[in-house]
Amino acid sequence: MKIVIQLVLWAIIGLLGYLLFKSIYGPIQFNQVKEKRYAKVIDNLKDIRSAQLAHQEVTGVFAKDFDALVAFVDTAEFAITQRRDTIYDDVEKNKAFGITEGYFIEETLIDTIGYKSVRDSLFKDSDRYKTMMNIPITGVDAKFEMDAGMIESGDFKLPVFEAKVAKNVILSDQDPDLLAQENQIVSVEDINGSHIIVGSMTEVNTNGNWPKNYDTPARKN
Repeated sequence: MKIVIQLVLWAIIGLLGYLLFKSIYGPIQFNQVKEKRYAKVIDNLKDIRSAQLAHQEVTGVFAKDFDALVAFVDTAEFAITQRRDTIYDDVEKNKAFGITEGYFIEETLIDTIGYKSVRDSLFKDSDRYKTMMNIPITGVDAKFEMDAGMIESGDFKLPVFEAKVAKNVILSDQDPDLLAQENQIVSVEDINGSHIIVGSMTEVNTNGNWPKNYDTPARKN
């Protein structure tokens, strides 16, 4: 009986030790996994934002879906422009004052001097824009949610877009209790809320909801 009791006690001690280790190391490991995955996801969201801003610059609106966005990057071109100032006689004003010259009009003209591929401008030799819609996490078969449209601001209608993914998708294989805490987090050094988001469908905003410590790219180009 003494040996049995000793074995039971050692088993209890081992179990308590494991639970203590897990309670300390579990959150540390969770945060390490979280930060690496978030950095990869944010890199893709930055690519989506860059492509969307180019789309808006060229077409005046944002793309509603990834097929249209990828096709745009593949085929569209930026206009290369040059500004120049010019001055000429204000004929009407001079005529009104009975003079031939004296009043002038100054004007800035913008000339198009060439074009440059959107793909080369944004992505150079990389074709990662073709997969930027995929969640870049091994074992996760999902895509970012994306939408675009117009909102009213005073007398104007302005284009907006939003791309996002739920933390539950990114961390689906992690501890559910720690994941639940992550979805409720409120901190200036973390990503608050249940989603990682760039842009907004309710206001003119193309920022992401991540803190500055995620602005260093995770990928190696």
